[in-house]
Amino acid sequence: MRTDSRLPRVLHVLLHLEQAEEPLTSEQIGKMLNTNPSLVRRTMAGMREVGFVGSTRGHGGGWVLERPLNEIALADVYAALGSPELFSLGRSADAPTCLLERAANLATGKALEAARETFQAELERVTVADLVRPHAQEIREHQEKRTGKVPQMGDQ
Repeated sequence: MRTDSRLPRVLHVLLHLEQAEEPLTSEQIGKMLNTNPSLVRRTMAGMREVGFVGSTRGHGGGWVLERPLNEIALADVYAALGSPELFSLGRSADAPTCLLERAANLATGKALEAARETFQAELERVTVADLVRPHAQEIREHQEKRTGKVPQMGDQ
């Protein structure tokens, strides 16, 4: 079964864009995500359309954050990705006139809808900035070791 990992991948990129001191190229993001730069460009173009990121061409160009992460709910990113299906489960259509199949479809359909509503509510409650708060100290220590610099406020 194929899975759709675009949501966590885009969140990962947005978090890095906030940390970046200069624009990140599609090639750099592609290496970070172990994917093709053209796929990065297509995905990031969708994020640009909704105003989360911007891009510049040429030498020194790349992707930059256009909106503060505390203003971007996870639900906004999910919607920008086209609200991908959460589950690969679907309705059975083997015997559409069978009342038992209908009962099975109704039960699983209700459970799936409840799961979607719960998922959506959680995404609406959390901003992208919220993702790093529980790990702020660990991130700060890692950055200090890696760069030798103490990050400024808002760098997490």
